[in-house]
Amino acid sequence: MIEGVLAGDMFALIVVPILIFFARVVDVSLGTLRVIYISKGYKYIAPMLGFFEVIVWLIAISKIIENLTNVYCYLAYGAGFAAGTYVGMLLEEKVSIGKVSLRVVTRKEASELIGHLNDTKYRPAIVEAESARGPSKVLFMTLRRHEVPEVIGLIKQYEPKAFYSVEEVRFAIDEDVPPPAPKQKRKYLPRLGFFIKEK
Repeated sequence: MIEGVLAGDMFALIVVPILIFFARVVDVSLGTLRVIYISKGYKYIAPMLGFFEVIVWLIAISKIIENLTNVYCYLAYGAGFAAGTYVGMLLEEKVSIGKVSLRVVTRKEASELIGHLNDTKYRPAIVEAESARGPSKVLFMTLRRHEVPEVIGLIKQYEPKAFYSVEEVRFAIDEDVPPPAPKQKRKYLPRLGFFIKEK
C-alpha cells in the first residue's frame, strides 16, 4: 500500500512535469512553424500544424488541471514554453522555405563579384548609384532562403566591405516562366452567327 502511494507521488512529482515540459516544447515548436507557413502563404500546411499544436496543448493543460497543487508542473510548463521557443527558432533556420530579397551596395565597380554572380544562376539586377564615397552599384537578387549563405559567401569573398540586407518576400515570379501567349483575334461572321480565329 505504502509502495503504491510512493509510486503515485513519484509519478506526479517527476513524470508528469517531464511530460508537460516536452508537450510544451512540441506545441510551441509547431506554433512557430505554423506562423512561418502562414507568413509564406502555405494555406494547407498551416492549418494541419495548428490542429496538432492544439491537440498537444490540450494534453499539457489537462495535466496541469489534474495537478493544480504540484508547483513542478507550473515550472515545467514555463520551461517547456521557453525551450519550445528556442527549438522553434532553430527549426525556422533549418526549414529555409520561401524566398528573400537580397540587396547589395558596393563601394566600387565590383566587376569580379558581378561576374561570378552572372556565371551562376543568381544573375543580379544592377543599378548605378552614388554614395558619399563616390560611384557605387546596387545589386538586387531574389533568392531561395537556402541559397542566401552561398551568395553572402561570394560577397564576403569578392566585396568584403559591401553593405547587404536580406528581406522577406511573400510572392515572386520566376524570370524563367514564359510569357503568356498573345490572344488571337476573332472575326464575327453575322451570316453564320459565330466567330472565327484570324491568322
